[in-house]
Amino acid sequence: MTAPTAPARTLVEIHDGTTWVPVVAYEELTPGRGVPVLLGTEQIALYRDTAGRLYALDHRDPFSGAYVMARGLLGSRAGVPVVASPMYKQAFDLRTGECLDEEGGPEGTSARLRVWPVRTGPGPGPA
Repeated sequence: MTAPTAPARTLVEIHDGTTWVPVVAYEELTPGRGVPVLLGTEQIALYRDTAGRLYALDHRDPFSGAYVMARGLLGSRAGVPVVASPMYKQAFDLRTGECLDEEGGPEGTSARLRVWPVRTGPGPGPA
């Protein structure tokens, strides 16, 4: 009799502009929540929605300057998947990073969050 084999883990990878970098096991992400990820010197908010889709945006809120976006609330607005900032509650499109509430940030800065390419790839094996 052989021991049962643990299922292989699936890694979430974010593209850093040069290469795909594994950041966390997909199974460790809670549906409907975000987590902060450090990719080099960049802070990224990584989300897994309740349907299992992944999104990666800048972690820094452009209105408050605080690194809090991973703690935002996921939802939708007119069919658009959004995250609401936990600071001032602006909604950002998870697909484009666009702020749906204000065109510009403080003092004319951009109100758009950078979107990072994210995917799943095969993990290194059983946990």
